[in-house]
Amino acid sequence: DPCNPSPCGSNAICTERNRAGSCRCIPEYFGDPYVACIPECVVHSDCPSNKACQRNKCIDPCPGTCGVNAICNVKNHIPICTCIEGYIGDPFTSCRLKPIPIAPVEAEDPCEPNPCGPFSNPPRNQGDRCDCSCLPGMIGSPPNCRPECQINRDCPVDKACKNQKCIDPCPGLCGYNAKCRVRNHIPICVCITGYIGDPFVNCYATTTTQRPIPVIQPCNPSPCGINAECTERNRAASCKCIRDYIGNPYVECKPECVTNNECPRDKACVNQHCVDPCPGVCGAHATCQANNHRALCRCDPGYTGDAFVSCQRITTPPPRITQRPDPCNPSPCGSNALCTDQNGAAACRCIQDYFGDPYVACRPECT
Repeated sequence: DPCNPSPCGSNAICTERNRAGSCRCIPEYFGDPYVACIPECVVHSDCPSNKACQRNKCIDPCPGTCGVNAICNVKNHIPICTCIEGYIGDPFTSCRLKPIPIAPVEAEDPCEPNPCGPFSNPPRNQGDRCDCSCLPGMIGSPPNCRPECQINRDCPVDKACKNQKCIDPCPGLCGYNAKCRVRNHIPICVCITGYIGDPFVNCYATTTTQRPIPVIQPCNPSPCGINAECTERNRAASCKCIRDYIGNPYVECKPECVTNNECPRDKACVNQHCVDPCPGVCGAHATCQANNHRALCRCDPGYTGDAFVSCQRITTPPPRITQRPDPCNPSPCGSNALCTDQNGAAACRCIQDYFGDPYVACRPECT
């Protein structure tokens, strides 16, 4: 019998042909039948990296592995499921469309910026409107509240502005036997008829009929305008504006400004001068911009907080992990190996009666 003993290798069948032994591999085995026949694969490493060894065949391990709206990729013989772009969830079960975040709606404050204007009480927010009122002693209505006067020009020519009120400047000013009259808001004291002397201290009756020598006083009464000083130069009056006032001293001198409206929009009236209102107003990491005579502070990009005190960098808290990930999903183990969770880490071991590296492949003692 040419087939006894068999001249064939393992997993090969011997048949007699013309009194000679002929060898062929058993079904689904490959190789040289006279040496050894082997299956297509025994472990994953026998297959390409995008295939897995199942039942001695190299096949695509993806079909039926992933859930709805998930895609499968094979890496190192292991199928890996991931949700498609824009979806979240468990890719092995089902992925759902990622919810679109709804931006919060910020309510508008009708009192910001302050519409009440100067010389007004702090605004009161009344729902969708802002209530304004003038400070006590002010006249007009918001946003045009104002005192009765700020400079003499705001009063009648026979009155002067004192403590923001138009009053008669004469009472208590002149001396004995003198009378007071107001000229262009300025009180002027003169002795009454038949009296001479210092009208601001005392006037006395003349004791002689001799014609008095006229005393030339070029500054009495003053020829100067409002807020101007008169000085005598060579028996002539010379007028100049008082300190920090400008204008024609023979008509009227006035400060650079009295209210904000007299300054450019990017300046404010401080101590009767138009200055930048920004320096020293804003806090750390904030930028100031002057608009409509007011300093507006805004936090720099990437910062938030009270811009008038201090701005802090905007930080994003790390995402909260609500569920501990399963180290065995997906499994890092090779074929014919089981994965178990040990203190949050994956541990692989071969199934019963199989041997080898469980992280690569386990195989039976023999096939």
